[in-house]
Amino acid sequence: MAAPGGLSDSKAMLITVEGSDGAGKSTLVAGLARELGATALRDPGGVALAERIRALSADPELDVDPHTEALLFAAARAQLVAEKVRPLLDAGETVLIDRYIDSSLAYQGGGRELGIEAVRTINLFGVGGLLPDRTILLRLDPVDGLARITDRPAGRLELAGGEFFARVAQTYDDLAAAEPDRFIVLDATQPPDTVLAAAVKALS
Repeated sequence: MAAPGGLSDSKAMLITVEGSDGAGKSTLVAGLARELGATALRDPGGVALAERIRALSADPELDVDPHTEALLFAAARAQLVAEKVRPLLDAGETVLIDRYIDSSLAYQGGGRELGIEAVRTINLFGVGGLLPDRTILLRLDPVDGLARITDRPAGRLELAGGEFFARVAQTYDDLAAAEPDRFIVLDATQPPDTVLAAAVKALS
């Protein structure tokens, strides 16, 4: 779904992986990168400026207004797309991203209750309208997801509370229902190898 500024090679694909914290996104992205011979990136992050924004936005000692949070993530994403994603796609490569615009729609639009369309607008502006060809949503109860990641320090978003994560999960489900041709919804309670096999089959 190459948007404004399009792709120079029709075989290039942008695939994103979404889901609540602890759903297994990073594990799936690594597996898919091996299976597809794709370049894997993370969002926010992936390039120096975006990594600095990631560290800043995750700091639990900072009091960050929700609007500021949404703009920070959109800015990090804009830099990632300009510096890495578009050049890779223009070269005909398949790109996998651990989170993308749908994360902001779910976390800031739904979780922070800023509104889906407002958050979508600033993100589309930032990435020049570049949308994923396919999006894999790892569905997992957010309580179970957070229980999986107790071995790492909690970031600011991870401390947002149960109601916040319930809104995030519901927003993800709503986004998937609205775009069934783009979203592939997988059961993240299954073993990682099973999830990977299902993702490869769905993408093929």
